[in-house]
Amino acid sequence: MFQHLLIPTDGSPSSESAARQAVALAARLGARVTALTVKPAFHVFTLRPEVVEDTRGSSWDVDLHARNHLAFVESLAAEARVPFEGVTAQGDHPWKVILETARERGCDAIAMASHGRSGLERFLVGSQTQRVLAHTPLPVIVFRER
Repeated sequence: MFQHLLIPTDGSPSSESAARQAVALAARLGARVTALTVKPAFHVFTLRPEVVEDTRGSSWDVDLHARNHLAFVESLAAEARVPFEGVTAQGDHPWKVILETARERGCDAIAMASHGRSGLERFLVGSQTQRVLAHTPLPVIVFRER
Protein backbone atom coordinates (compact mmCIF):
# COMPACT_ATOMS: atom_id res chain seq x y z
CA MET A 1 0.00 0.00 0.00
CA PHE A 2 1.62 3.31 1.04
CA GLN A 3 5.35 3.48 1.75
CA HIS A 4 5.92 7.20 2.37
CA LEU A 5 3.33 9.55 3.89
CA LEU A 6 3.63 13.33 3.84
CA ILE A 7 2.08 14.85 6.95
CA PRO A 8 1.60 18.64 6.68
CA THR A 9 1.19 20.28 10.08
CA ASP A 10 0.41 23.78 11.29
CA GLY A 11 0.43 22.94 14.99
CA SER A 12 -3.34 23.30 15.41
CA PRO A 13 -5.24 20.75 17.51
CA SER A 14 -6.83 19.21 14.41
CA SER A 15 -3.44 19.02 12.71
CA GLU A 16 -1.91 17.31 15.75
CA SER A 17 -4.80 14.84 15.87
CA ALA A 18 -4.31 14.06 12.18
CA ALA A 19 -0.58 13.58 12.76
CA ARG A 20 -1.29 11.06 15.55
CA GLN A 21 -3.55 9.06 13.27
CA ALA A 22 -1.23 9.32 10.27
CA VAL A 23 1.79 8.11 12.24
CA ALA A 24 -0.27 5.20 13.62
CA LEU A 25 -1.29 4.33 10.06
CA ALA A 26 2.34 4.52 8.91
CA ALA A 27 3.36 2.18 11.73
CA ARG A 28 0.74 -0.37 10.69
CA LEU A 29 1.81 -0.13 7.05
CA GLY A 30 5.54 -0.17 7.72
CA ALA A 31 5.79 3.21 5.99
CA ARG A 32 7.98 6.21 6.70
CA VAL A 33 6.76 9.75 7.26
CA THR A 34 7.86 13.20 6.25
CA ALA A 35 6.34 16.00 8.30
CA LEU A 36 6.07 19.40 6.69
CA THR A 37 5.39 22.79 8.16
CA VAL A 38 5.07 25.85 5.94
CA LYS A 39 6.24 29.21 7.22
CA PRO A 40 4.60 32.28 5.72
CA ALA A 41 6.88 34.52 3.69
CA PHE A 42 7.54 37.86 5.35
CA HIS A 43 5.89 40.81 3.60
CA VAL A 44 6.06 44.46 4.54
CA PHE A 45 2.38 44.73 3.61
CA THR A 46 -0.07 41.95 4.48
CA LEU A 47 -3.75 41.20 4.85
CA ARG A 48 -3.10 38.56 7.53
CA PRO A 49 -4.08 40.15 10.87
CA GLU A 50 -1.74 37.97 12.95
CA VAL A 51 1.34 39.42 11.23
CA VAL A 52 0.33 43.07 10.89
CA GLU A 53 2.63 44.10 13.76
CA ASP A 54 5.44 41.67 12.96
CA THR A 55 8.85 42.70 11.76
CA ARG A 56 11.61 40.50 10.42
CA GLY A 57 13.20 40.33 13.87
CA SER A 58 10.02 40.26 15.90
CA SER A 59 9.54 38.28 19.08
CA TRP A 60 6.98 36.06 17.34
CA ASP A 61 9.53 33.51 16.22
CA VAL A 62 8.22 31.72 13.14
CA ASP A 63 11.22 29.39 13.10
CA LEU A 64 10.62 28.34 16.70
CA HIS A 65 6.96 27.56 15.96
CA ALA A 66 7.95 25.55 12.88
CA ARG A 67 10.50 23.52 14.89
CA ASN A 68 7.89 22.84 17.57
CA HIS A 69 5.34 21.62 15.01
CA LEU A 70 7.89 19.21 13.53
CA ALA A 71 9.16 18.10 16.95
CA PHE A 72 5.64 17.03 17.88
CA VAL A 73 5.37 14.73 14.85
CA GLU A 74 8.93 13.52 15.36
CA SER A 75 8.10 12.44 18.92
CA LEU A 76 5.05 10.52 17.66
CA ALA A 77 7.17 8.82 15.00
CA ALA A 78 9.92 7.92 17.49
CA GLU A 79 7.38 6.41 19.87
CA ALA A 80 5.84 4.37 17.03
CA ARG A 81 9.30 3.48 15.60
CA VAL A 82 8.42 5.03 12.27
CA PRO A 83 11.24 6.50 10.14
CA PHE A 84 10.89 10.29 10.22
CA GLU A 85 12.07 13.31 8.28
CA GLY A 86 11.08 16.88 9.07
CA VAL A 87 10.89 19.64 6.48
CA THR A 88 10.34 23.35 6.98
CA ALA A 89 9.49 25.34 3.87
CA GLN A 90 8.41 28.87 3.18
CA GLY A 91 5.58 30.04 0.97
CA ASP A 92 2.45 32.11 0.70
CA HIS A 93 0.36 29.18 -0.54
CA PRO A 94 0.78 26.16 1.77
CA TRP A 95 -1.12 23.84 -0.59
CA LYS A 96 1.43 24.49 -3.34
CA VAL A 97 4.32 23.84 -0.97
CA ILE A 98 2.63 20.61 0.16
CA LEU A 99 2.39 19.40 -3.45
CA GLU A 100 5.98 20.41 -4.26
CA THR A 101 7.31 18.70 -1.15
CA ALA A 102 5.38 15.49 -1.84
CA ARG A 103 6.82 15.39 -5.35
CA GLU A 104 10.38 16.29 -4.32
CA ARG A 105 10.48 13.78 -1.45
CA GLY A 106 8.85 10.94 -3.37
CA CYS A 107 5.80 10.62 -1.12
CA ASP A 108 3.07 8.29 -2.33
CA ALA A 109 0.26 9.74 -0.18
CA ILE A 110 -0.59 12.87 1.78
CA ALA A 111 -2.23 12.58 5.20
CA MET A 112 -3.64 15.83 6.56
CA ALA A 113 -6.30 17.46 8.67
CA SER A 114 -9.44 19.19 7.59
CA HIS A 115 -10.19 22.03 9.96
CA GLY A 116 -13.90 21.75 9.25
CA ARG A 117 -14.40 25.40 8.37
CA SER A 118 -17.57 26.30 6.54
CA GLY A 119 -19.47 29.28 5.29
CA LEU A 120 -17.85 32.70 5.46
CA GLU A 121 -14.84 31.48 7.45
CA ARG A 122 -14.01 28.94 4.74
CA PHE A 123 -14.41 31.59 2.07
CA LEU A 124 -12.13 34.07 3.89
CA VAL A 125 -9.50 31.65 5.21
CA GLY A 126 -9.73 29.06 2.46
CA SER A 127 -9.16 25.36 2.70
CA GLN A 128 -5.64 24.12 2.11
CA THR A 129 -6.98 20.56 2.20
CA GLN A 130 -9.51 21.31 -0.56
CA ARG A 131 -6.79 22.84 -2.69
CA VAL A 132 -4.49 19.86 -2.17
CA LEU A 133 -7.33 17.49 -3.08
CA ALA A 134 -8.10 19.48 -6.23
CA HIS A 135 -4.52 19.65 -7.50
CA THR A 136 -2.71 16.45 -6.58
CA PRO A 137 -2.63 13.12 -8.38
CA LEU A 138 -1.68 11.43 -5.09
CA PRO A 139 -4.11 9.81 -2.68
CA VAL A 140 -5.01 12.17 0.17
CA ILE A 141 -6.09 10.82 3.53
CA VAL A 142 -8.16 13.46 5.29
CA PHE A 143 -8.63 13.33 9.06
CA ARG A 144 -11.49 15.39 10.50
CA GLU A 145 -12.13 16.38 14.06
CA ARG A 146 -15.25 14.84 15.48
